Order: sequence, then structure tokens, then C-alpha cells
Amino acid sequence: MSTRSFVSLTLVILLNTCVSAQAIGDDLSTSESEHVSRQLPLGELGRVIELGREIVENTKDHPLSKAYVGNSLNCTSCHLDAGTHPEAASFLGVAAAYPAWSPREQRVITLQDRALNCFMRSENGIRPPVGSEVAIAITAYITWLSTDQPIRMNPDKPLGPNHVRPLKDSVGDIDRGKPLYEDYCASCHGDDGLGSDDGPPVWGDKSYNDGAGLIRVPKLASWLKVAMPLDNASLSPQEALDIAAYINSHDRPKFNLQEHLPTDNQAGVFNGEAKE
Repeated sequence: MSTRSFVSLTLVILLNTCVSAQAIGDDLSTSESEHVSRQLPLGELGRVIELGREIVENTKDHPLSKAYVGNSLNCTSCHLDAGTHPEAASFLGVAAAYPAWSPREQRVITLQDRALNCFMRSENGIRPPVGSEVAIAITAYITWLSTDQPIRMNPDKPLGPNHVRPLKDSVGDIDRGKPLYEDYCASCHGDDGLGSDDGPPVWGDKSYNDGAGLIRVPKLASWLKVAMPLDNASLSPQEALDIAAYINSHDRPKFNLQEHLPTDNQAGVFNGEAKE
């Protein structure tokens, strides 16, 4: 074999090897992104992350968070499986989108801002102090669920990479929604919408107020489409829209921002131990 032929053959082999290696790398990357294995850090950080998960799952009853909740919802009522559901208001990867521009607040907000604002709206309660134990624990847990995700701060909206995608259609019908609610939802959320042991209230004094994001029919419908019925999400887009229209046609608490803000001396706390 001539020297030129040998060099050409070597280059071909090297090229094929690089292509194969890249393909394997792509497969591994896809696999890892879909099946991320996370382990809690050791020590105090791991404890706080676990505390955050407990608060997310038991927000209305947890000793650290219940004073800030004004209804019967937990964070996981919307962020299914404690935020690990890949589609239903997922926490997966969301920390990588912050700080982000918020059209509602008309400013750039942090992940902590976003989590605490949910207490005012979805939880119909009082915004916990910035830097408080409950605030740090929840955001530590959400950040842990974004382990190894690339940072891509969102200049448009405070949404992460796995946010609920809007439906193409946006109009629901209340009259069509009523029998659909009775068929698909009432067994868990009650005929009166006030909840049961199997599901939280979807209207009334103990549900989200009219300042929450889910008060918008298209937003609620897009969530219903990927989340309900629980463990068997099977609604068509139109069914989701009709049910959302029916649910949001009922009375619920009115949102008044000033009633949900902490007192001035509780807006933020210093959570460190002062040392000289």
C-alpha cells in the first residue's frame, strides 16, 4: 500500500470513529436529559432541599408555610408530583430560566420572587419574606431539580424550558363544560367544586383567587390537557377548554395586591449568623 493510500484510509477511519463517537454522545445526552439521576448534597444543603420538597407537597399544613397560605391548595396541586411531572407545571429545569423578565410585574424577577408571588395568587395568602426559611427551602428544591441544565435566562416571560405549552384554540363553552366536569372531575373535586379527600377545590373560597394565572381559561385549559384526569390525561383540547371555562365561571376570592403583601418589616429577612 502506498503512503498516500495509507494516509487516506487512516483519515477515513478517524472520521468514521469521530462520527460514531458523536452519535453515541448524542444518545447519552438525550438519555441523561430524560432520566436525570440526582442525589441530595450532603450536609445542611441537602437537608434544606428535602425541606423544600416537604413544603411543596404539604404547603397548606407545613409549620413553616401554613401561615402564608389562605386556601386549601399545596404547591403540588398544580405542580404535579412535587414539580417532577414533565409537563404539568414542571419544576424541571425551571431555575435555569431566572432571573427573567416578568410582564406582569414589569421588571426582572428572581426565582425566589416567582415562588413567593404564588403564595399571593394561587395560594390566596401572604407573600413570605424574601430570604425566609420557607423561601430558601422551596427555591433550593426547585434549583436542585434543575441540576446540570444549561442557564438560559428568559427575556420574555418567567417560564422554564418545560412550561405548559398553550393550546392552539382558546375559546371554551361553559354549557359544554358542565357535563364534562361532572364526568371527568366531580369524583375528585366534588359536584360543588369545593374539593374532597381526593382532590383540591377548583372554585370557592378555598381555591385560587382571580389574580392567579389559572384564572385565564386558555392557561387553565393547557394545564388540564396535560394533567387531568390524574394519571390518565386524556382530554381533547376542546374538552379542556370547555371544562376550564366552566370552572372559571364560578366565584372565587378577589385579588387585592395590598392585602397579600407582607408588612414592611417582613419584606425581607437577614438569614445569616452575624460574626465579627
